[in-house]
Amino acid sequence: MLDLIGLSYVVDAGILLLYAYAGTIPVTVGPAFAACGLIAVAVFIALSEAGFNDRFKDHYFVVQQAIVNLLVMLSFAYAVPEVGFMFLCTLFVVFSFSSLRSTPRQTVVAWVAMTIALAVLFMLTDRPLSMPHGSPLERLATTLVIALSVGRCMFLGIISSTLRESLYKRGVQLKEAYERIEQLAELDELTGSFNRRCIMRMLDNEIAQAERTHSPLSVALIDLDWFKRINDTHGHPTGDEVLRTFAITIFANIRNLDKFGRYGGEEFLLVLPNTAHDEAVFILERLRAIVADLDWSAFSPGMSVTISAGLATLMQDESPDAFLARADSALYTAKDRGRNQIASA
Repeated sequence: MLDLIGLSYVVDAGILLLYAYAGTIPVTVGPAFAACGLIAVAVFIALSEAGFNDRFKDHYFVVQQAIVNLLVMLSFAYAVPEVGFMFLCTLFVVFSFSSLRSTPRQTVVAWVAMTIALAVLFMLTDRPLSMPHGSPLERLATTLVIALSVGRCMFLGIISSTLRESLYKRGVQLKEAYERIEQLAELDELTGSFNRRCIMRMLDNEIAQAERTHSPLSVALIDLDWFKRINDTHGHPTGDEVLRTFAITIFANIRNLDKFGRYGGEEFLLVLPNTAHDEAVFILERLRAIVADLDWSAFSPGMSVTISAGLATLMQDESPDAFLARADSALYTAKDRGRNQIASA
Protein backbone atom coordinates (compact mmCIF):
# COMPACT_ATOMS: atom_id res chain seq x y z
CA MET A 1 0.00 0.00 0.00
CA LEU A 2 2.79 2.43 0.85
CA ASP A 3 4.48 1.70 -2.47
CA LEU A 4 1.22 2.46 -4.29
CA ILE A 5 0.78 5.71 -2.34
CA GLY A 6 4.31 6.75 -3.32
CA LEU A 7 3.57 5.91 -6.97
CA SER A 8 0.37 7.96 -6.75
CA TYR A 9 2.36 11.01 -5.64
CA VAL A 10 4.73 10.56 -8.60
CA VAL A 11 1.76 10.38 -11.01
CA ASP A 12 0.28 13.59 -9.61
CA ALA A 13 3.69 15.27 -9.76
CA GLY A 14 3.82 14.41 -13.47
CA ILE A 15 0.45 16.10 -14.04
CA LEU A 16 1.67 19.17 -12.12
CA LEU A 17 4.62 19.34 -14.51
CA LEU A 18 2.13 19.47 -17.39
CA TYR A 19 0.42 22.43 -15.73
CA ALA A 20 3.84 24.03 -15.24
CA TYR A 21 4.64 23.50 -18.92
CA ALA A 22 1.34 25.19 -19.77
CA GLY A 23 2.40 28.17 -17.62
CA THR A 24 -0.34 27.65 -15.01
CA ILE A 25 1.94 27.09 -12.00
CA PRO A 26 5.67 27.35 -11.21
CA VAL A 27 7.77 24.38 -12.32
CA THR A 28 8.91 23.77 -8.72
CA VAL A 29 5.43 22.74 -7.55
CA GLY A 30 5.55 19.23 -9.02
CA PRO A 31 8.90 18.22 -7.53
CA ALA A 32 7.95 19.81 -4.19
CA PHE A 33 4.66 17.88 -4.12
CA ALA A 34 6.42 14.60 -4.96
CA ALA A 35 9.09 15.27 -2.34
CA CYS A 36 6.52 15.90 0.42
CA GLY A 37 4.56 12.77 -0.43
CA LEU A 38 7.58 10.50 -0.81
CA ILE A 39 9.11 11.77 2.45
CA ALA A 40 5.85 10.97 4.27
CA VAL A 41 5.78 7.49 2.69
CA ALA A 42 9.44 6.91 3.56
CA VAL A 43 8.80 7.83 7.20
CA PHE A 44 5.92 5.34 7.48
CA ILE A 45 7.99 2.63 5.74
CA ALA A 46 10.88 3.27 8.14
CA LEU A 47 8.53 3.00 11.15
CA SER A 48 7.12 -0.24 9.76
CA GLU A 49 10.54 -1.78 9.06
CA ALA A 50 11.75 -0.81 12.53
CA GLY A 51 8.71 -2.49 14.10
CA PHE A 52 7.73 0.73 15.85
CA ASN A 53 4.09 0.51 14.79
CA ASP A 54 3.77 -3.10 16.03
CA ARG A 55 3.38 -1.83 19.58
CA PHE A 56 0.14 -0.06 18.64
CA LYS A 57 -3.27 -1.62 18.11
CA ASP A 58 -3.50 0.04 14.68
CA HIS A 59 -0.12 -1.07 13.34
CA TYR A 60 -1.02 0.21 9.87
CA PHE A 61 -1.31 3.80 11.19
CA VAL A 62 -4.42 4.24 9.04
CA VAL A 63 -5.65 7.45 10.65
CA GLN A 64 -2.16 8.92 10.90
CA GLN A 65 -1.47 8.26 7.22
CA ALA A 66 -4.83 9.66 6.17
CA ILE A 67 -4.29 12.86 8.18
CA VAL A 68 -0.73 13.37 6.89
CA ASN A 69 -1.85 12.93 3.28
CA LEU A 70 -4.85 15.17 3.91
CA LEU A 71 -2.58 17.92 5.23
CA VAL A 72 -0.28 17.60 2.23
CA MET A 73 -3.20 17.91 -0.21
CA LEU A 74 -4.87 20.84 1.50
CA SER A 75 -1.56 22.65 2.08
CA PHE A 76 -0.81 22.50 -1.64
CA ALA A 77 -4.42 23.45 -2.46
CA TYR A 78 -3.91 26.57 -0.32
CA ALA A 79 -0.44 27.31 -1.65
CA VAL A 80 -1.24 26.65 -5.32
CA PRO A 81 -4.96 27.52 -5.72
CA GLU A 82 -4.55 27.73 -9.52
CA VAL A 83 -4.81 23.90 -9.60
CA GLY A 84 -6.63 23.50 -6.27
CA PHE A 85 -9.27 21.20 -7.71
CA MET A 86 -6.56 18.63 -8.47
CA PHE A 87 -5.64 18.24 -4.81
CA LEU A 88 -9.32 18.00 -3.88
CA CYS A 89 -9.78 15.22 -6.45
CA THR A 90 -6.77 13.42 -4.98
CA LEU A 91 -8.53 13.39 -1.59
CA PHE A 92 -10.80 10.68 -3.03
CA VAL A 93 -7.71 8.59 -3.73
CA VAL A 94 -6.35 9.24 -0.24
CA PHE A 95 -9.50 8.03 1.46
CA SER A 96 -9.87 5.10 -0.94
CA PHE A 97 -6.47 3.93 0.29
CA SER A 98 -7.56 4.44 3.90
CA SER A 99 -10.78 2.47 3.40
CA LEU A 100 -8.80 -0.70 2.58
CA ARG A 101 -7.53 -0.90 6.16
CA SER A 102 -9.76 1.29 8.31
CA THR A 103 -12.24 0.20 10.95
CA PRO A 104 -15.62 1.98 11.22
CA ARG A 105 -14.24 4.11 14.05
CA GLN A 106 -11.13 5.04 12.07
CA THR A 107 -13.29 5.91 9.07
CA VAL A 108 -15.34 8.32 11.18
CA VAL A 109 -12.20 9.91 12.68
CA ALA A 110 -10.62 10.41 9.24
CA TRP A 111 -13.86 11.80 7.81
CA VAL A 112 -14.25 14.26 10.68
CA ALA A 113 -10.62 15.38 10.28
CA MET A 114 -11.17 15.92 6.53
CA THR A 115 -14.41 17.85 7.12
CA ILE A 116 -12.75 20.17 9.65
CA ALA A 117 -9.75 20.74 7.36
CA LEU A 118 -11.98 21.50 4.36
CA ALA A 119 -14.09 23.86 6.47
CA VAL A 120 -10.94 25.75 7.48
CA LEU A 121 -9.81 25.96 3.84
CA PHE A 122 -13.14 27.12 2.46
CA MET A 123 -14.63 29.10 5.34
CA LEU A 124 -11.59 30.79 6.87
CA THR A 125 -9.66 31.57 3.70
CA ASP A 126 -10.59 33.24 0.46
CA ARG A 127 -8.31 31.27 -1.83
CA PRO A 128 -9.94 30.85 -5.28
CA LEU A 129 -9.44 27.16 -6.00
CA SER A 130 -9.46 26.74 -9.76
CA MET A 131 -9.84 24.06 -12.41
CA PRO A 132 -7.57 25.17 -15.30
CA HIS A 133 -9.06 24.70 -18.77
CA GLY A 134 -7.97 27.76 -20.72
CA SER A 135 -5.44 26.18 -23.05
CA PRO A 136 -5.42 22.77 -24.77
CA LEU A 137 -2.57 21.60 -22.54
CA GLU A 138 -4.48 22.66 -19.41
CA ARG A 139 -7.54 20.81 -20.67
CA LEU A 140 -5.38 17.71 -21.24
CA ALA A 141 -3.90 17.94 -17.73
CA THR A 142 -7.35 18.48 -16.19
CA THR A 143 -8.71 15.48 -18.10
CA LEU A 144 -5.83 13.38 -16.76
CA VAL A 145 -6.52 14.57 -13.22
CA ILE A 146 -10.12 13.40 -13.32
CA ALA A 147 -9.43 10.22 -15.31
CA LEU A 148 -6.50 9.13 -13.17
CA SER A 149 -8.25 9.97 -9.90
CA VAL A 150 -11.26 7.86 -10.89
CA GLY A 151 -8.99 5.17 -12.30
CA ARG A 152 -6.99 4.91 -9.07
CA CYS A 153 -10.19 4.68 -7.03
CA MET A 154 -11.43 1.91 -9.33
CA PHE A 155 -8.07 0.13 -9.08
CA LEU A 156 -8.29 0.25 -5.29
CA GLY A 157 -11.82 -1.12 -5.57
CA ILE A 158 -10.42 -4.05 -7.56
CA ILE A 159 -7.79 -4.60 -4.86
CA SER A 160 -10.52 -4.49 -2.21
CA SER A 161 -12.59 -7.01 -4.17
CA THR A 162 -9.56 -9.26 -4.59
CA LEU A 163 -8.82 -9.05 -0.87
CA ARG A 164 -12.42 -9.96 -0.03
CA GLU A 165 -12.28 -12.93 -2.40
CA SER A 166 -8.97 -14.00 -0.91
CA LEU A 167 -10.35 -13.69 2.63
CA TYR A 168 -13.45 -15.64 1.64
CA LYS A 169 -11.34 -18.47 0.19
CA ARG A 170 -9.08 -18.41 3.25
CA GLY A 171 -12.16 -18.56 5.45
CA VAL A 172 -13.43 -21.60 3.54
CA GLN A 173 -10.02 -23.25 3.85
CA LEU A 174 -9.90 -22.53 7.58
CA LYS A 175 -13.41 -23.89 8.03
CA GLU A 176 -12.45 -27.08 6.18
CA ALA A 177 -9.26 -27.37 8.23
CA TYR A 178 -11.21 -26.83 11.46
CA GLU A 179 -13.73 -29.48 10.46
CA ARG A 180 -10.86 -31.84 9.64
CA ILE A 181 -9.25 -31.13 13.02
CA GLU A 182 -12.57 -31.78 14.75
CA GLN A 183 -12.94 -34.99 12.80
CA LEU A 184 -9.44 -36.14 13.69
CA ALA A 185 -10.07 -35.24 17.33
CA GLU A 186 -13.08 -37.58 17.32
CA LEU A 187 -11.52 -40.54 15.53
CA ASP A 188 -9.21 -43.26 16.67
CA GLU A 189 -6.06 -42.93 14.60
CA LEU A 190 -5.52 -46.65 14.07
CA THR A 191 -9.00 -47.95 13.29
CA GLY A 192 -10.85 -44.86 12.05
CA SER A 193 -13.67 -45.54 14.52
CA PHE A 194 -14.72 -42.96 17.10
CA ASN A 195 -12.28 -42.59 19.97
CA ARG A 196 -13.29 -43.26 23.57
CA ARG A 197 -14.05 -39.64 24.46
CA CYS A 198 -16.28 -39.23 21.42
CA ILE A 199 -18.16 -42.53 21.74
CA MET A 200 -18.78 -41.87 25.44
CA ARG A 201 -20.21 -38.44 24.59
CA MET A 202 -22.42 -40.07 21.99
CA LEU A 203 -23.57 -42.63 24.56
CA ASP A 204 -24.53 -39.85 26.98
CA ASN A 205 -26.51 -38.13 24.22
CA GLU A 206 -28.29 -41.33 23.22
CA ILE A 207 -29.20 -42.09 26.85
CA ALA A 208 -30.67 -38.60 27.23
CA GLN A 209 -32.57 -39.03 23.95
CA ALA A 210 -33.90 -42.45 24.98
CA GLU A 211 -35.12 -41.08 28.31
CA ARG A 212 -36.87 -38.14 26.61
CA THR A 213 -38.60 -40.27 23.98
CA HIS A 214 -39.02 -43.41 26.09
CA SER A 215 -37.36 -45.40 23.30
CA PRO A 216 -35.19 -48.51 23.81
CA LEU A 217 -31.39 -48.28 23.76
CA SER A 218 -28.86 -51.10 23.77
CA VAL A 219 -25.08 -51.16 23.96
CA ALA A 220 -22.51 -53.88 23.36
CA LEU A 221 -18.94 -54.07 24.57
CA ILE A 222 -17.07 -56.10 21.95
CA ASP A 223 -13.70 -57.73 22.52
CA LEU A 224 -11.44 -59.50 20.00
CA ASP A 225 -10.75 -62.96 21.40
CA TRP A 226 -7.16 -63.80 22.26
CA PHE A 227 -5.90 -60.60 20.68
CA LYS A 228 -2.71 -60.59 22.79
CA ARG A 229 -1.93 -64.01 21.36
CA ILE A 230 -2.30 -62.60 17.83
CA ASN A 231 0.17 -59.81 18.64
CA ASP A 232 2.64 -62.20 20.24
CA THR A 233 2.43 -64.80 17.45
CA HIS A 234 2.09 -62.68 14.33
CA GLY A 235 3.55 -59.32 15.44
CA HIS A 236 2.06 -55.95 16.28
CA PRO A 237 1.82 -54.73 12.64
CA THR A 238 -0.40 -57.72 11.88
CA GLY A 239 -2.36 -57.02 15.04
CA ASP A 240 -2.92 -53.43 13.87
CA GLU A 241 -4.18 -54.68 10.51
CA VAL A 242 -6.56 -57.05 12.30
CA LEU A 243 -7.98 -54.15 14.33
CA ARG A 244 -8.42 -52.02 11.21
CA THR A 245 -10.07 -54.83 9.27
CA PHE A 246 -12.38 -55.59 12.17
CA ALA A 247 -13.41 -51.93 12.48
CA ILE A 248 -14.05 -51.63 8.74
CA THR A 249 -16.11 -54.81 8.81
CA ILE A 250 -18.28 -53.55 11.66
CA PHE A 251 -18.79 -50.15 9.99
CA ALA A 252 -19.85 -51.88 6.77
CA ASN A 253 -22.48 -53.96 8.57
CA ILE A 254 -24.18 -51.61 11.04
CA ARG A 255 -26.99 -49.15 10.50
CA ASN A 256 -26.54 -45.41 9.91
CA LEU A 257 -28.03 -44.61 13.30
CA ASP A 258 -25.62 -46.92 15.18
CA LYS A 259 -22.45 -45.55 16.81
CA PHE A 260 -19.23 -47.51 16.92
CA GLY A 261 -16.03 -46.56 18.71
CA ARG A 262 -12.85 -47.90 20.22
CA TYR A 263 -13.32 -48.24 23.96
CA GLY A 264 -9.71 -49.18 24.67
CA GLY A 265 -7.13 -51.65 23.37
CA GLU A 266 -9.01 -54.39 21.56
CA GLU A 267 -12.36 -53.46 23.15
CA PHE A 268 -14.99 -51.59 21.16
CA LEU A 269 -18.31 -50.05 22.11
CA LEU A 270 -21.35 -50.35 19.86
CA VAL A 271 -24.31 -48.08 20.67
CA LEU A 272 -27.65 -49.21 19.21
CA PRO A 273 -30.35 -46.50 19.44
CA ASN A 274 -34.02 -47.43 19.14
CA THR A 275 -33.04 -51.06 19.59
CA ALA A 276 -34.70 -53.41 22.06
CA HIS A 277 -32.90 -56.38 23.57
CA ASP A 278 -34.05 -59.09 21.16
CA GLU A 279 -33.20 -57.01 18.07
CA ALA A 280 -29.80 -56.14 19.58
CA VAL A 281 -29.07 -59.85 20.13
CA PHE A 282 -29.88 -60.52 16.48
CA ILE A 283 -27.59 -57.67 15.31
CA LEU A 284 -24.68 -58.84 17.50
CA GLU A 285 -25.03 -62.49 16.48
CA ARG A 286 -24.97 -61.43 12.84
CA LEU A 287 -21.82 -59.32 13.38
CA ARG A 288 -20.16 -62.18 15.31
CA ALA A 289 -20.79 -64.58 12.45
CA ILE A 290 -19.52 -62.11 9.83
CA VAL A 291 -16.26 -61.55 11.70
CA ALA A 292 -15.72 -65.27 12.28
CA ASP A 293 -16.33 -66.06 8.58
CA LEU A 294 -13.78 -63.55 7.27
CA ASP A 295 -10.69 -64.99 5.56
CA TRP A 296 -8.13 -63.92 8.14
CA SER A 297 -5.50 -66.19 6.63
CA ALA A 298 -4.69 -63.36 4.22
CA PHE A 299 -2.76 -61.78 7.09
CA SER A 300 -1.10 -64.98 8.21
CA PRO A 301 -1.72 -68.64 7.29
CA GLY A 302 -4.04 -70.38 9.69
CA MET A 303 -5.11 -67.18 11.46
CA SER A 304 -8.68 -66.94 12.72
CA VAL A 305 -10.33 -64.08 14.60
CA THR A 306 -13.50 -64.18 16.64
CA ILE A 307 -15.24 -61.75 18.94
CA SER A 308 -17.08 -61.88 22.23
CA ALA A 309 -19.64 -59.28 23.25
CA GLY A 310 -21.55 -58.25 26.33
CA LEU A 311 -24.95 -56.78 25.60
CA ALA A 312 -27.07 -54.54 27.84
CA THR A 313 -30.35 -52.71 27.29
CA LEU A 314 -30.98 -49.45 29.14
CA MET A 315 -33.16 -49.63 32.23
CA GLN A 316 -35.19 -46.74 33.60
CA ASP A 317 -33.12 -43.97 35.28
CA GLU A 318 -29.91 -45.94 34.74
CA SER A 319 -26.65 -43.96 34.71
CA PRO A 320 -24.11 -44.38 31.89
CA ASP A 321 -21.59 -45.95 34.30
CA ALA A 322 -24.11 -48.52 35.56
CA PHE A 323 -25.25 -49.19 31.99
CA LEU A 324 -21.69 -49.89 30.83
CA ALA A 325 -20.89 -51.89 33.95
CA ARG A 326 -23.68 -54.32 33.08
CA ALA A 327 -22.41 -54.64 29.50
CA ASP A 328 -18.88 -55.21 30.81
CA SER A 329 -20.11 -57.88 33.19
CA ALA A 330 -21.92 -59.60 30.34
CA LEU A 331 -18.71 -59.49 28.27
CA TYR A 332 -16.81 -61.33 31.00
CA THR A 333 -19.61 -63.87 31.08
CA ALA A 334 -19.19 -64.46 27.33
CA LYS A 335 -15.45 -64.96 27.82
CA ASP A 336 -15.98 -67.35 30.73
CA ARG A 337 -18.30 -69.42 28.58
CA GLY A 338 -15.56 -69.97 26.00
CA ARG A 339 -15.58 -66.80 23.84
CA ASN A 340 -16.92 -66.34 20.30
CA GLN A 341 -20.40 -65.68 21.64
CA ILE A 342 -22.80 -62.99 22.83
CA ALA A 343 -23.92 -62.72 26.47
CA SER A 344 -26.71 -60.49 27.74
CA ALA A 345 -26.76 -58.59 31.02
